[in-house]
Amino acid sequence: MTKSVIQPLESYRLAQYAVPVPCYICGSENTFDSEFCAHCLAPLALAHQANSQGAMPRMIAVIGASAVGKTVYLGVLMDMLSRLPDRMQILARGAFSITLQQTTLSALSRCRFPQKTPNDPDQWNWVHCQIRGGTKHGSFELILPDMAGEAVLQEVEHPHTYRVVREFLRKCDGVLLLVDALKIAEGGRDQEHFTMKLISYFSELEKDTKYGWEEQPVAVVFTKSDLCPECADDPNNFAQQQAAGLWQQCKQRFNRYRFFAAGVAGTCVSCEQRGEGRVNVPLRIEPHGIIEPFEWLLKNTLV
Repeated sequence: MTKSVIQPLESYRLAQYAVPVPCYICGSENTFDSEFCAHCLAPLALAHQANSQGAMPRMIAVIGASAVGKTVYLGVLMDMLSRLPDRMQILARGAFSITLQQTTLSALSRCRFPQKTPNDPDQWNWVHCQIRGGTKHGSFELILPDMAGEAVLQEVEHPHTYRVVREFLRKCDGVLLLVDALKIAEGGRDQEHFTMKLISYFSELEKDTKYGWEEQPVAVVFTKSDLCPECADDPNNFAQQQAAGLWQQCKQRFNRYRFFAAGVAGTCVSCEQRGEGRVNVPLRIEPHGIIEPFEWLLKNTLV
């Protein structure tokens, strides 16, 4: 014999699904309980946070070739800003915005570099924060993603492969363009060629605002400059002498650009790791030139 059960109708839940939530990056509509956008795979937490704050966050891209040090740079930048309230205050929006800082500092504390960023956008770390001080605009909201270098390269060479990369770059207000100074100094041209591809991609990309890429601020940051003294001393001259093609592209494409030198690991050694092969191990952490490119970019970002 089957017992009768009273099951309440939860028809009110249908009303929630009837109101779509637009993705903050690509604008596509999603259901209210989706974790990622169904079209570009950006986290919908960005849209929920923007709606709750009632302010339109600005967006800054941090891009570069694979293994250039984007994750380390962003993680250390967030950690330094959270510890220097007199210079520039940062307030994370949402628990997901602290993950990048946590994983980066945890890895460095164990004398390891963070794991390589996966190509899948739903596994990227995003930072949504409020910036106070350091600029003439007062406080404002900011979004910075840690995008995989290989994914960016695929989008540059095969447009529309990664919709989230294209849409973010189309809407962002400035870019931190990271270049491996050590590989440039060793005579490798891959870093320079990759960066030149990015610059050409920017110039051909239709901007979502009335300002084209030629008016957007671009900070070219030579990473790992602690291992390249000539770059640390004069990054602009280093660019002219060692990466003339990149220097010329910036001069012709952008009205506001500047070269910087940054480093995180004061000393590194190379050793064999079981199952990983030869890897670089940071022996001590001595960040320098981390905040300066970010400050310059914010001060030159269009309102």
